Amino acid sequence: MRTAQTIAIAVALMLSLSPAWAAQVGDLAVPIKEYDVPTPQSRPHDPAMAPDGSLWYTGQMANRLGRLDPKTGEIKEYPLTTEGSGPHGLVADAQGNIWFTAAFKGYVGKLDPKTGGVTEYKMPDPGARDPHTPVFDAHGILWFTVESGNFIGRLDPKTGEVRLKEVPTPNAVPYGIVVSSSGVPYFCEFGSNKLASVNPTTMEITEYSLPVGARPRRLAITADDVIYYADYGRGYLRRFDTRTGKQEEWASPGGLDSKPYGIAITPDGTVWYNESGVKPNTLVRFDPRNQTFAREAIPSGGGVVRNMVATPTGHLYLACSGVNKVAVVETR
Repeated sequence: MRTAQTIAIAVALMLSLSPAWAAQVGDLAVPIKEYDVPTPQSRPHDPAMAPDGSLWYTGQMANRLGRLDPKTGEIKEYPLTTEGSGPHGLVADAQGNIWFTAAFKGYVGKLDPKTGGVTEYKMPDPGARDPHTPVFDAHGILWFTVESGNFIGRLDPKTGEVRLKEVPTPNAVPYGIVVSSSGVPYFCEFGSNKLASVNPTTMEITEYSLPVGARPRRLAITADDVIYYADYGRGYLRRFDTRTGKQEEWASPGGLDSKPYGIAITPDGTVWYNESGVKPNTLVRFDPRNQTFAREAIPSGGGVVRNMVATPTGHLYLACSGVNKVAVVETR
């Protein structure tokens, strides 16, 4: 006969595991088309979408950027000027220029696809040695994280001025970044259990505590300013309401070691992310309306999908770093 203490322990264990058990997980059946990038061992790190719908990627170890035309499958690569720049994140402006972070050489760059010319914007502080992820706000200001340098940066393309603000938490490892509808940047502190926001005028930083052990890595934001992010450290998908501060979480289907990573939200409000700790990597769909999951394996295995973006047409663009591929997902 079990003692009362044994029963209590069993009940407590069930409760601690209940989020994973409660999650409904279905089979995801969406077309995932992958493309080999031309240069071997490029390590495609991040994808981005240009105004013409093309998929751009950073070839981090090949020192170049690449452009895929999803209609034809044609890929064209653009070499960078400075050797060993280590391009990491990238984003297109309204004119189709591609802005990227040079994580190995401490600058932000702008590629003009029409000419292949590259303009470099150096960091004003040598400690800001590894710009990480860039994003534009509605006014055309480029915001970016600086990973081990522990800064948030602001670049005005009209003047070329770069301003930096050190993150209050030491070794916070600023990582993914998005901008709200009111123009406020929010970013992950991957080295800590915090999210943070930046006052776009003063650059003052406000931090928000997450559960112990949380390691937010990438994030995506809805039209009504609710942030979803990948909790890489705990194996959870989490939600943070920027208006109320309310937090919610769901255990990822792959379990505690699933290492959720890249994340995006399609125009219909569906949340998509990948599990990088699962071999092969999986693509996961989360429906916020009924809080259900569906997932499927990435055909090539992914080799760690480090980031993804959603297009206005509901497609996903993926960078499959370890297998030297990029991918297009038809989500509907």
